Amino acid sequence: MEWYYVEAGKQAGPVTEADLDQLISSGRIRADTLVWREGMPNWQPVGVVRPGVAPSAAEPAAASFSPAAPPMAGAVPVGSAPAAGVVCAQCGGIFPRENTIQYGSSYVCAACKPTFVQKIKEGVPTAFESLNYAGFWIRFCAKFIDGLVFLVLAIPFFFVFGFAAAIRPSAGQTASVASLLANIGGQLGLTLFSIVYTAFFHGKWGATLGKMAVGIKVVTPEGAPISYARAFGRSMAEILSGLICYIGYIIAGFDSEKRALHDHIANTRVIRVR
Repeated sequence: MEWYYVEAGKQAGPVTEADLDQLISSGRIRADTLVWREGMPNWQPVGVVRPGVAPSAAEPAAASFSPAAPPMAGAVPVGSAPAAGVVCAQCGGIFPRENTIQYGSSYVCAACKPTFVQKIKEGVPTAFESLNYAGFWIRFCAKFIDGLVFLVLAIPFFFVFGFAAAIRPSAGQTASVASLLANIGGQLGLTLFSIVYTAFFHGKWGATLGKMAVGIKVVTPEGAPISYARAFGRSMAEILSGLICYIGYIIAGFDSEKRALHDHIANTRVIRVR
């Protein structure tokens, strides 16, 4: 007789009767753990089908498993799962093995397959892979390269606003006022240009020229590409990281996921892609 049980909110098994007894003895299966075997009308706590199992004060293993929820399209209905039923590593649904594709030791259902394959083609980390976060120094190198690129691209601004500061001031203006206005206009222009530059490259390719050069990119917490809206918001937040004595950048060296302040604000991650 083969048993299925719920562990961490997902179906596990099948296991033999002896293995089930061992899991109960080890504490992995508790009185409130849902179990199922062929012939049972639905999933039930093991304490019901095995009255001798002692209850545990630990967190229920089936807390996030909802047998009452409607099954997904193509999923095996709860209570009639065949022995070949497997759990999709993307959505967590239970499906017949023949309706899934296998990737390593895990399975992906037909509904998740297009998105999963596209992620692989784009080099986006999938649910089977952990994100390889980019550290402080490689991000510093990318920022340095971007600074050089930005300096070249911003040359026209220096010419325009330098010329504006040098021309004869209009009536009622002193030379110092004209120079101040030109400097303010130049700073605003450069800031706007920086925002557009980073927002466009991050929204289009997930990386500026500097990040491309060192092999890193900006993604969502799940590893997916970020939108233009999030890229713009991140660019705006990056100004704050620089205004506070660059502390917003420095904290990336101490964060567990290597996030700078603007990554925290925009909920983004910077990962290595090679």
